[in-house]
Amino acid sequence: MITFRHFLFLLAILALTGCHDASGPPPQLRPNVGLQYSQPSNILTIDHAVPHTSTVAANAGELVHLFVRERVREDVVDRRREAVLMIHGRSVPVLAAAELRYRDYDWALSLAQSGGADVFMLDFQGSGRSPRPKMDDPCNAPTAQQSILIPNPLAATCPHSYPFTLNTSGSDLDELDAVIDYIRNLRGVDKVHLIGWSAGSFRIGPYAVLHPEKVASLLFFAPIFNTAFRGPPPIADPTPMTLGTRADAFVGDGKTLGWDVEVKCENQREPRIQDVVWAAIMENDELGRTWGPPPAGAPSGSPPEGVMRIRSSVNAIRVWNAEVAAQLTVRTLIIRGELDTGQGGLQHVEALYDLIQNDNKLRFTVQCAGHFMEWERQRHALHEISREWIRDGRVSGFDRGEFYVDTEGNFIIQ
Repeated sequence: MITFRHFLFLLAILALTGCHDASGPPPQLRPNVGLQYSQPSNILTIDHAVPHTSTVAANAGELVHLFVRERVREDVVDRRREAVLMIHGRSVPVLAAAELRYRDYDWALSLAQSGGADVFMLDFQGSGRSPRPKMDDPCNAPTAQQSILIPNPLAATCPHSYPFTLNTSGSDLDELDAVIDYIRNLRGVDKVHLIGWSAGSFRIGPYAVLHPEKVASLLFFAPIFNTAFRGPPPIADPTPMTLGTRADAFVGDGKTLGWDVEVKCENQREPRIQDVVWAAIMENDELGRTWGPPPAGAPSGSPPEGVMRIRSSVNAIRVWNAEVAAQLTVRTLIIRGELDTGQGGLQHVEALYDLIQNDNKLRFTVQCAGHFMEWERQRHALHEISREWIRDGRVSGFDRGEFYVDTEGNFIIQ
């Protein structure tokens, strides 16, 4: 529903857009709730190995191949369509986040099935199925975390063979540019839509400032952004990776809050969906899934639960702050769950919306959803909003404004 106190504001928007009859029903999402996951026969899955000369210090100058997966409807291969590139956040590989192959959770499939989107997903170096330089050596885990790996695969703590962090914002932007140019050449498009989850904002935001001529639109999902960003904190024990256990991901590691703390609504997430998510994360780390102890309470000799090998990426704060965001000129959508803890207060989404220099901009706050909305009940809102945005450049007829989305899919103007 649309609240009365915002009625005049709504009329102003309607006058500008001419998209809705004020006497009609409120804007509402149309979730595809009937979909049960299977590999649709009309959807192609194509894995690409994108060549790139690395600018990561650990393997600088080497030719590497970046993992990119493509999902597209077979019957639109020869037609003009939009190209979309989905970017992962700090810790979760892109496939586990963007195409969780379980029931109707597959976000990339949802976009591809709309018919107008050729969907690509990228793992940066150090994540998922792309190269992980210096990360195969368990001694390159932080000293304080090596106990997780004793006795598997370590017998005792050991000094780092590479005592440096891995990626930087600069090397990530180089990799993003290589992949975007690859997609533009492969599919004959001038511009690519970019979708970034969480810390993915450090890549897609600055990239759109540097190369607006290559970016069709931005979609920030639960973006990390703080107007006070000035410089990265010092790193006492630099390593190319950190470790994340299942408990870290779902409960929290003492420094960041896990998924569990954000679950505050009835039926916000499906029972045992954590098992599905963790299995998907481990499927994208063939070495990490063999490390660490077995699950708690498992019989002796059980296989390990696995750990996430999370690349240590130093984000150059100077490339993603208020001054940089104020230079964004491409059309932009921001979506965030209302229960998102903000990863320590690092989500100034209202300020980000205000800074964007394009009249075609939308911001959505979604009821009963957190930082991991793609794995929750309200994933349908995420899917539908992103489908409409990529296809039409607007959502339910609106091309500008800030909205609250309730659990029934109704929009309330904020």
